[in-house]
Amino acid sequence: MSTKASKMPGLRLRDGIWHIDKRIKTLPGGRLRESTGTSDLREAERYLTKRLEEIRQASVYGVRPKRTFEQAAIFYLDYNRDKKSILNDAMHLEQVMPFIGNLSLDQVHTGTLQSFIKARQANGIKSKSINNALGVVRHLLNQAASEWLDEHGLTWLQIAPKIKLLKIRDAAEAYPLDFVEQRRLLMALPAHLERMALYKVNTGVREQDVCGLKWDWEVKVPELDTFVFIVPGDVVKNEESRLIVHNSVAQSVIEESRLNRPSDHTDHCAGHRGNECDCARTFVFTYKGIRIGKMNNTGWKRAWRAAGLPVCPQYKRGVHNLKHTFGRRLRAAGVPYETRQVLLGHKNGDITTHYSAAELEELIEGAERVCGQSVHKTPTLTLLKRKMG
Repeated sequence: MSTKASKMPGLRLRDGIWHIDKRIKTLPGGRLRESTGTSDLREAERYLTKRLEEIRQASVYGVRPKRTFEQAAIFYLDYNRDKKSILNDAMHLEQVMPFIGNLSLDQVHTGTLQSFIKARQANGIKSKSINNALGVVRHLLNQAASEWLDEHGLTWLQIAPKIKLLKIRDAAEAYPLDFVEQRRLLMALPAHLERMALYKVNTGVREQDVCGLKWDWEVKVPELDTFVFIVPGDVVKNEESRLIVHNSVAQSVIEESRLNRPSDHTDHCAGHRGNECDCARTFVFTYKGIRIGKMNNTGWKRAWRAAGLPVCPQYKRGVHNLKHTFGRRLRAAGVPYETRQVLLGHKNGDITTHYSAAELEELIEGAERVCGQSVHKTPTLTLLKRKMG
């Protein structure tokens, strides 16, 4: 088919697909250039007619073109491509796409999301997980109404609808361990996970921060004859640099890893092949000299059961319980709230790299209070667990 067959000016056939290249004064740059996505001339003409009417409506009356949620999702992923959680966002958008992908953007709201919600609930998905997906949809709609501008200077949406999240009534409870339970768990874990778990329960750091802990993040504190780690904000969940101080137990774990740190990259390290290093030369916690990707694996799950810890749905069984254990012990030991916030890495706006030696000493003393057997769960907490069991 030749381009001469076109009955409308502005259509050009390239590689079997009709493309629009038409002069329109009201557009920035004065031209409309885009693909019609079809090799059929009549269909291409209908598409061009539709686009011309959309442009006229927008320029004359301020009417926004109809865009589908799927189109918005594609734009969202590109617009936010540098976001740390963009892969998770993509997963959540993929989940909602069969339910709202073909809807126009202004048709997406709490009502039209009910089919997605009911389908996920029918599959036994927890409310928190459903809310994660709803939160991405809400963020997308808010950006479409406030940040995304089209060629006419109009936002993609005039106003973002309110997306109501579910009330969480089915979330599993955290299970902070006492020292007897901790001992049973550590004895059941493989050696490499035992070290990581002991470090985590004495520092309160998140799983990804333990797995990704690098020697380059270590900072010496000569005034106190100790060291800390500062995890950069670009790898921390709340995007604030994370200060990790060490009580005597956590410090001994680090020193053991230091003794086993190789002087150079190992032969099987990815860094040896010109890629990003994944060996014990760079990372604190490794297995057979290679970085450990996650703690909550089959070895952890097997040890949790072997230790006789609860496996009923009402309690969490993952490694995050160690963070809750650390926080619970800090509170039971009477560590002040502000100190607990810093030790647990909660977002507070402080610049963690600007602590004085005196402030660091106070933090270390707070962390040291959870080392011994003197900090047990209170009878009240034990009673609550018994009633809930």
